[in-house]
Amino acid sequence: MNEGQDTSLRDRHIIACIWDFDKTLIKGYMQTPIFAEYGIDEKLFWREVNMLPDLYAKRGINVSPETVYLNHLLSFVKSGYMKGLSNAKLRQLGSRLEFCDGIPELFEELKAVTRSEDAYRKLDIKLEHYIVSTGLAEMIRGSKIAPYVDGIFGCEFVEEPFPPYFSRQPEFDMGALSTQINQIGVIVDNTIKTRFIFEINKGTNKNPAINVNARIRPEDRRIPIRNMIYIADGPSDVPVFSVVRRGGGKAFAVYTPHKKDEFAQNDMLLENGRIDAYGANDYRSDTPTAMWLKMHVGKLCDRIVKDVADAVESRLGEVPRHLHTAFSVEAKPIAEEDDLFGKGRQK
Repeated sequence: MNEGQDTSLRDRHIIACIWDFDKTLIKGYMQTPIFAEYGIDEKLFWREVNMLPDLYAKRGINVSPETVYLNHLLSFVKSGYMKGLSNAKLRQLGSRLEFCDGIPELFEELKAVTRSEDAYRKLDIKLEHYIVSTGLAEMIRGSKIAPYVDGIFGCEFVEEPFPPYFSRQPEFDMGALSTQINQIGVIVDNTIKTRFIFEINKGTNKNPAINVNARIRPEDRRIPIRNMIYIADGPSDVPVFSVVRRGGGKAFAVYTPHKKDEFAQNDMLLENGRIDAYGANDYRSDTPTAMWLKMHVGKLCDRIVKDVADAVESRLGEVPRHLHTAFSVEAKPIAEEDDLFGKGRQK
């Protein structure tokens, strides 16, 4: 359901572009530099990952197909094939990620749209970028896109887990570090992604005191969902597409140029009403994708300007003013003016 017409006189007006990562901002998968660093057969790794749900099911165990790769990655670490893979190493490997054409330049171009008109500047409209990914947050933090974004949500690892009864050990070193990752700290799948949409919506990511499950009036939410554009690469992002579109925001799907199957998937999403538009993951200034995004950021700004004007008119009403009508004593006796104050007409 749409959040509803938010006509509040906000003290801030924020638009959010929320990005998927793999095959959206980069052309492939972010784990590629990890496999290259440790000499791992990437195709075999993913083939095994795809086999795992069925293999575990035969043992009566259910696993998430979207995030079982995290456990398989840890198996490689613990068995020594990726010895020494730490959070610091992940961040270092993130610097090797190669982004799609036009990134990160487009991030600044989209922010510039909110400063392109006097009306936008008067309301101090801002644009924030967020990345919500089933990939590894540390790698994104180490990539060249990190300085351009306002928040990163992704899977996280713990290096040194606290042992049993650690609280009974006063001498226990709470800051002890391991040389490699050992446990999963945060799991993000394509359904959990919707949680982060509401964190951004309510402002939980900026103010931890706000619980994401708290009931907050639409006019009090930091970024209305209808001020959001979600950009991702296809069918697996349908849950988020649905949440954003139901809230009045925009959903844009991308495909790899010349990939006919990806193009066809996105076209089907459009036909089924899952997205508002789609285009190639080429974000150079004059491409259809970049132009669509900049155009719709502008439209969001225009709508915000209109909403504020409507709010002023509806909440504050017409400004009182002096009446300059000339009164004739003969035409309107003074006694009749008592009606203006509720004193009644004299007889």
